[in-house]
Amino acid sequence: MTKYKYYLKKPKSEIIKDILKILILSGMICIAVSSPYFGTNLIKGFKRLKRYNKKKVYNAFYRLRKDGSIRIKSQKGQIYISLTEKGKKKAGWLQIDALKIKKPKKWDRKWRLVAFDISQPRLIYREALRGKLKELGFYLLQKSIWIHPFDCKDEINLLRDFFGFSEEEMRLIIADKIGDDKELKQIFKL
Repeated sequence: MTKYKYYLKKPKSEIIKDILKILILSGMICIAVSSPYFGTNLIKGFKRLKRYNKKKVYNAFYRLRKDGSIRIKSQKGQIYISLTEKGKKKAGWLQIDALKIKKPKKWDRKWRLVAFDISQPRLIYREALRGKLKELGFYLLQKSIWIHPFDCKDEINLLRDFFGFSEEEMRLIIADKIGDDKELKQIFKL
């Protein structure tokens, strides 16, 4: 497996996905080890994980620790659980997977164009970006220029940060007029 393919691989276990989501949102978790109800407190602390069997949750934490996605440290009767760089990358994919562009009640009559010029050595990232733009509902206007009618600044910034693209490599352009847009209005049902 090449070093780039790893980052495109998504965690398969739903428990692992939930743990990574929780950790990415909270940053670091602290749990009292001295408590006789450690396991119960762990489950209560992660309300999302309640629906899972305790043993499966423990196993998921073990797998995440073993593959280097989380760091578990004990200090003064507390356990600290945090994401490693590898874990942050895995969790980042969960954020990217959850991206959606909200459709407002009324269109502001502006077009959002995403233009990118990504070098050949980063081909896998370019292909992943194209796939995500399609998934978000963008339409290919011209080679490496995608268009969408709704506000997507935050989503594009998240994608740019996640892939590590610079402003020069990937730009969001907001335009009032793009010429004859009748066909685009039909495509986007505006």
